[in-house]
Amino acid sequence: MTSIGTGYDLSVSTYSPDGRVFQVEYAQKAVDNSGTAVGLRVKDGVVLAVEKIKHSRLLVPHANRRIMTASKHIGVATAGWISDTRHLVKRVRDEARDYRSTYKVEIPAKIIAERMGMYAQAYTLYSAVRPFGVSTIIGTVDADGPQLYMIEPSGQYVGYRGCAAGKGKQVAKTEIEKLNLDQMTAREAIKEAARIIYAAHDDSKDKLFELELSWVCAESNGLHVHVPQDLFDEAIQHAERSLNDDDDDDEMEGDDE
Repeated sequence: MTSIGTGYDLSVSTYSPDGRVFQVEYAQKAVDNSGTAVGLRVKDGVVLAVEKIKHSRLLVPHANRRIMTASKHIGVATAGWISDTRHLVKRVRDEARDYRSTYKVEIPAKIIAERMGMYAQAYTLYSAVRPFGVSTIIGTVDADGPQLYMIEPSGQYVGYRGCAAGKGKQVAKTEIEKLNLDQMTAREAIKEAARIIYAAHDDSKDKLFELELSWVCAESNGLHVHVPQDLFDEAIQHAERSLNDDDDDDEMEGDDE
């Protein structure tokens, strides 16, 4: 018996004969069709970057953000359905507030990632619900230093030095693997994150997009905030310059041939 989804994708609580849960795979497809989100964990903090596709020129700049602050020291970047994003960010905020109220300290990254992974996984168990069409990147600095986790629609959560989700994740992952993240500062990572987003967007040049950048590090006093405008402008200039240099190199190689 083969499984192509027919009959086995009607409920998230049904396995196919070869052990697949098609509703979870469909949720992952929603993530893969979204703008790229990137997280970089460096020696002094975490940097988050998102490629927010603009579907209309009439959209208000900086509206419908895909990078949000869940607690003073926790930043969340997402790829996928923005409506699901808002629900999950609200859940992160609730978990952080409840933990702080109970234990009088900020919630550690591992615990918030575990709780959100369990929450997302619960939506893959019951036929009355559907999985979240979002991959969630959580960046923070806690007592153990900079922390970066990504939570998949399946509920799986993994700690990373660098991660990416969305349409350009393969290009982004390739670029991230070239970086020496353990020796990089947050200021340097901002420029690299912008460059990676621009490189990942290169295959969709006809689509308008807005870059979002945030960090949580010593320079931000341990708070998750969007990067200052001067650093943001420098990062964009660096990304555009790198992209133009790559285009010039490609043209030169073509002429040589």
